[in-house]
Amino acid sequence: MEFLSYLKACPTAFHAAAHTAELLRQAGFSPLPREPQPGGRYYQVLANSTLLAWRLPAHTPEGCILTAAHTDSPSYKLKPGGLRKTADAYLQLQTEGYGGMRHASWMDRPLGIAGRVLLERQGTVVSRLVASPGPAAVIPSVAVHLSRENQFNPAVDLQPLFAMAQSGADLTAQLAQWADARPEEILDHDLYLVCLDEATVWGDFLSGPRLDDLTCAYACLRGFLDAPESPALQALCLFDHEEIGSATRQGAGSTALRDALASLCGAMGWDAAALRQGSFLLSADNAHARHPNHPELSDSGNSPVLNQGPVLKYSAPRRYATDGLSAALIRSLCRRQQIPLQVFANRSDLPGGSTLGSIATTLLPVMTVDMGLPQLAMHAAWETMGRQDLHELVRLTTALYGCVLHHGEDGWQLDSI
Repeated sequence: MEFLSYLKACPTAFHAAAHTAELLRQAGFSPLPREPQPGGRYYQVLANSTLLAWRLPAHTPEGCILTAAHTDSPSYKLKPGGLRKTADAYLQLQTEGYGGMRHASWMDRPLGIAGRVLLERQGTVVSRLVASPGPAAVIPSVAVHLSRENQFNPAVDLQPLFAMAQSGADLTAQLAQWADARPEEILDHDLYLVCLDEATVWGDFLSGPRLDDLTCAYACLRGFLDAPESPALQALCLFDHEEIGSATRQGAGSTALRDALASLCGAMGWDAAALRQGSFLLSADNAHARHPNHPELSDSGNSPVLNQGPVLKYSAPRRYATDGLSAALIRSLCRRQQIPLQVFANRSDLPGGSTLGSIATTLLPVMTVDMGLPQLAMHAAWETMGRQDLHELVRLTTALYGCVLHHGEDGWQLDSI
């Protein structure tokens, strides 16, 4: 299954952006030049962890079709201080939580270290991706005989075991080996713990790490590559930092997408305001499936289950960008393509998280729908989804990229080209 290879190649947002860029290169895309050409296929990587890709039409575009997902997942980020020696001769990694995760799921399993290191080479700072070739740490739990508590203090309970002090283990030396560098060249790093258990398909299900949100990133990429040429501008947006609110220079809460689109329109002589009027964005991030053991935690009339199709996500306070019109257009498209569709809304007394759709459109105001795939164990080290649902989302993104948004006297249409 191609997706399993994609998942394995993307342990961090840095790897996801780099690997996706490589897949685009293999498909005939090239880095965005200063003078893009009509009909060109381009991509750009921002801050090593966000990717934007563009398929330009041969003539002035009839609007823009965009999909967006995120490259990051909740984890534990290594602090700059390196290793800490405990009173009883252990060496621990010093970490801090990135995003909100199910802490217990990360305990007692093999963890790798991955991300980027920053090197000084002849007075220039260069970035190198690294990933430990095998287990490099574990977060040991306290035996049930010694503690009945299920609450964790991140500064105490969640610090990973790295080595014994007498072993002489050196994190910098280890990083240098992984980066094919000398220890003295390393200036800094952005490193995370990653679950090393490989994703697997079993029966009706697919389980693995980082399903939120690499399943949607992959589905958007696959649809982007599989779709036919279009009179619309086609765009793929994979943002970093959604799990911590998107308010960074390469997050969906920045001006990155708006600026990139404005720059592209300027270079091509297009009217950016007119382009936005005919634009449609599908923001893709996974949704909570109804739990088989705890159905009472879901809204009784708006809770999806696995293997019954992608999910439209609704929120009255607009944590999701879906409104009646954008949902109706997607429903119409799915009806024509015979793609099953489900809906999600939180229980009114259990507010859920938000995603990048509403954040991105405060800066780029285009019609937007928030969707995703139903999954269990959101933000756990090991998550589960339906194996059929990914296929249906790929069908949907492919069909959407093959559409143009039209607005006439009779209403709105996502017309297939």
